[in-house]
Amino acid sequence: MRRRAFISLLGGAATWSLAAHAQQSSMPVIGFLAPLSIDEEQLRGFRQGLKQAGFVEGENVSVLYRSAQNEMDRLPALADDLARRRVAVIATATVPAAFAAKATTATIPILFVAAEDPARLGLVTNLARPGGNLTGINIFAVELVTKRLQLLRELVPAAARVAVLVDPTNTTTARTTLEQAESAARATGLQIQVLNARNGREIGAAFAPFERERPDALFVATGPLFTVRRAQLATLAARHLIPMASANRQITEAGGLMSYGPNIAEGFREVGIYAGRILKGEKPADLPVVQSNKFELVINAETARILGLTIPASLLSIADEVIE
Repeated sequence: MRRRAFISLLGGAATWSLAAHAQQSSMPVIGFLAPLSIDEEQLRGFRQGLKQAGFVEGENVSVLYRSAQNEMDRLPALADDLARRRVAVIATATVPAAFAAKATTATIPILFVAAEDPARLGLVTNLARPGGNLTGINIFAVELVTKRLQLLRELVPAAARVAVLVDPTNTTTARTTLEQAESAARATGLQIQVLNARNGREIGAAFAPFERERPDALFVATGPLFTVRRAQLATLAARHLIPMASANRQITEAGGLMSYGPNIAEGFREVGIYAGRILKGEKPADLPVVQSNKFELVINAETARILGLTIPASLLSIADEVIE
């Protein structure tokens, strides 16, 4: 009797195990492709959007994460891996990742977070009706270069020479950032010094000449590398007493002086919502590219005090957050 009950118990466990495996294997799978390590702020927003659309990772949807770890030439192979696994959607964290996915598949829906006009870049043909297998959100991070420089000049009125730090591996963003920065510089009489950095070592090397000739301010371009290396940037800027502006509030929270740009978590929330809608049957061709319309001005008051700067009342009145 006991033996019979034991066998019955084993059979029940096996049945439960098979049922659980079947349930797990029937879950839709989303691929998440990033050029560097997966950023927590991106994930927080992405998972929030999925939840709003009715999906919770590990419960009724699975996510395969792939990161190139700052080796951009790995992106095509990682995108191909996700395509071969026949994921239901590929969410991409940057424009280079989106292009890698686009080159890999014309059928799997691809979602992007673009720092500038995705139609101009060639990711989609039309913002209102993308028409292919790609759609996503334009966060306007690059288009705000001129506005960001204006705010920096207002906060640091004595600035005459500004160093602009770009990641040359993030080709389109670097090019557009420099074009806009140089145009703004001509209009305001600023001198621009271009600095390139592909990794942490090169960021350190970019600051080395400041021992001899320090610029009046540092302007950091949009890009995942600089978000990941924000603590290094803040430390170096503090060491050289350089006012540092960027598009990313995370850099300001780490010790930068000022940031003006989109809320990254909000951008990835929109991507999560779109991923959920696609899982429910909607087509990316019919989902218009979302246009960010909320931008945050964040000022680090502690950093301003260290630099001996007084924050103008005009900026305090419009700042979304002042870090004390």
